[in-house]
Amino acid sequence: MTTTASDLKPLLWEAKNLARAVEAAGVTLWSWNVDTDALAMDDRAYDLWGIARGIDVQFEDLSAHIHPADRDRVRAAFTATRSLIGAYEIDFRIMIGDELKWISARGQGDDAGIVQRVMFGVFLDVTGRKQAEEGRELLAGEMSHRVKNLLAIATGLTAITSRSTTTSREMADELTLRLTALGRAHDLVRPVPGQTEAASALLGDLLTVLLAPYDDLGAFSGRIRVSVPRMRVGEQATTTLALVVHELATNSLKHGALSVDTGILDVSCSAHDDAVTVVWTESGGPEVTPPSGDRYGYGSKLVERSMSGQLKGSIVYNWAPEGVVATLRMNPDRLAV
Repeated sequence: MTTTASDLKPLLWEAKNLARAVEAAGVTLWSWNVDTDALAMDDRAYDLWGIARGIDVQFEDLSAHIHPADRDRVRAAFTATRSLIGAYEIDFRIMIGDELKWISARGQGDDAGIVQRVMFGVFLDVTGRKQAEEGRELLAGEMSHRVKNLLAIATGLTAITSRSTTTSREMADELTLRLTALGRAHDLVRPVPGQTEAASALLGDLLTVLLAPYDDLGAFSGRIRVSVPRMRVGEQATTTLALVVHELATNSLKHGALSVDTGILDVSCSAHDDAVTVVWTESGGPEVTPPSGDRYGYGSKLVERSMSGQLKGSIVYNWAPEGVVATLRMNPDRLAV
């Protein structure tokens, strides 16, 4: 016997099947007495909010779990729902211990569907969607920052090249070499598909590629001096460390030792069981003043996030007048990944 749509339709309204559909969709249910402020929720809603099942709750009990930055906004929104026409939706953050979740509360405004002074609605856990949105915004911000950095670097490299050449032909050739080297360095920040271990697998090789655009004779001579032990860097750590060094070099080219012919950059490294330490030391450049405002705003946050997040380490700056010193500490295990 063939089951038709008309045969299935009555099944939709059976209570047990509605409950199955609600559970499958991840929907949790609530009702709110607009006079007494009492809330009733299903068991999954209690679990979502981190509250013991079955106890009597009011809105203020839930408020204790709402992120402080969202609490007043959510309370005002719930109060205002009675005057809204049509469906409403509000997204907000809650804290369950140290865990942050995003919840979407949805219902019908303008007292539509109200029964005996009780309004009805649902809670949805939208943490995954919000994290994806934040990830996209972060990526867009990083890409914008990198593009601005690349333009600043190109301008700085042009100025450096003009001071070290005498003819337009020489300048064109040298600038092309520098920009080509910059392109190789940028590939380390954003690896190309299918990229495998190559020169960047060793810490010394990684620094050579990244710093080559800024020195006529390469990273191991001239005004950029590198002294590092023979150490292999994993593929993921290579991308992260390249981004950090790229940011430091950009700032030096704009404001520090690499912005003038007399500037010198020393990069040294020591490795121990508990940490790998890289020290970035600039000298011979303009007098250093500690950054203020947003001069290093986004870039500084990007570097700190990369060091603490991916490399489980830290970066500390010493804004000495004769030249900035940046000390990078990294977890050896994370550096090998």
